[in-house]
Amino acid sequence: MTTVSAPHQPTPFFRWSVLFFISLAMFGNYYVYDSISPLADILKSQLRFSDSNIGLLNAIYSFPNIIMVLIGGIIIDRIGTKKASIMFSSLCMFGTLITTFGGGQLFIMASGRLIFGLGAESLIVAITTVLAKWFKGKELSFAFGINLTVARLGSFAALNSPTWAKTLYGSWQTPLLISSTMAFVSVISVLIYVFMDVRARRSSDMPKEEKQEKIVFSEIFTFSPSFWYITLLCVTFYSAIFPFQTFAVKFFMEHHGLTRSAAGFASSVITLASMIGTPLFGVFIDRKGKRASLMILGSLMIIPVYLILAYVPIDPRWAMSVMGVAFSLVPAAMWPSVALIVEEKKLGTAYGLMTMIQNIGLTTFNFLIGWANDINTVDGVTDYSLGMWLFSITGFLGLTFAILLRRRETGPQKIGLELGHDELHKFRKDM
Repeated sequence: MTTVSAPHQPTPFFRWSVLFFISLAMFGNYYVYDSISPLADILKSQLRFSDSNIGLLNAIYSFPNIIMVLIGGIIIDRIGTKKASIMFSSLCMFGTLITTFGGGQLFIMASGRLIFGLGAESLIVAITTVLAKWFKGKELSFAFGINLTVARLGSFAALNSPTWAKTLYGSWQTPLLISSTMAFVSVISVLIYVFMDVRARRSSDMPKEEKQEKIVFSEIFTFSPSFWYITLLCVTFYSAIFPFQTFAVKFFMEHHGLTRSAAGFASSVITLASMIGTPLFGVFIDRKGKRASLMILGSLMIIPVYLILAYVPIDPRWAMSVMGVAFSLVPAAMWPSVALIVEEKKLGTAYGLMTMIQNIGLTTFNFLIGWANDINTVDGVTDYSLGMWLFSITGFLGLTFAILLRRRETGPQKIGLELGHDELHKFRKDM
């Protein structure tokens, strides 16, 4: 009798090691992005930048991704995650070096941020696609949660750098040297992942990475309504979070009277809370589902937070903690849901399209909030009320799209986003 052996797959330890290194690459990426916020008032005092100039440094990061991140997703599907990750992480490092050594010239520093943005968002799409391919059918939401936790640790470290790297904040440039180092760490981490992926596919029964032989742009319009609801939720939800972070340290210092260190910590509370909450919610989602329901809850939570920060004289860390829980719920449910909706060979394109639309919102809102702050500044004192109302409106729009998603997922055209692992497996088997 011939015995058929079970397929040889990489060990769980190997799989989680891959997760560690691609998450470390995300750590460096997130650190570089958030390295501008703690410098806002120094850029204003030493380089004479306006709030609009500071908003530009983050807005221009998002601007090229209105188009590039979709192209990046298509490139990922065409050439594979390994080559794409090396290319995009190298572009990130190059752009970061330009910003750091740009001589304090707005045009040069903004050019560096633009180049960084060209690589950064596409690198996030590549890493997200890697996660979906390595963990689909396993601990997908938990893996996404861990990945986001490590990535946001980069944001947390950057926002708290005025505390742990206080001696470097005498000049605008020295803190940016740290961001250049983090960009280098990101490249090294990607190279280690590539080595591990190649080794795993050679020494196990893992199939070769599935790639699209031909890219058909019209296929974008064949994605299901559930995908589009998630995408619209993504753009509104993140437009309420990241543009706020651009000015958060300055806002807490001027509106709530905090010191730079205290303001940096208050701004990072959202990241700290999400670092703890995202993987925990990921475990719950893997077992119980309720993805659309959790997106509704997270969207609902952020609506009152900005108005409280604008009008209620409370310790802002409490409001930021609530925002942090929302920032755990929505991403933990949202990003893994796409892997359940879109077939694997089109994941790069789907994540790229989703991130492209997200960046339209981020570009628009970074400019919009910077403009709102500038027109409401009199004798150096800024009234932040208009910006806070704009953020609350985006929360309401996100809630609307989340409700539409759940309505579809409880109807006859559901894809199974509300189902846990065992129920989902049975549902897909019976389809």
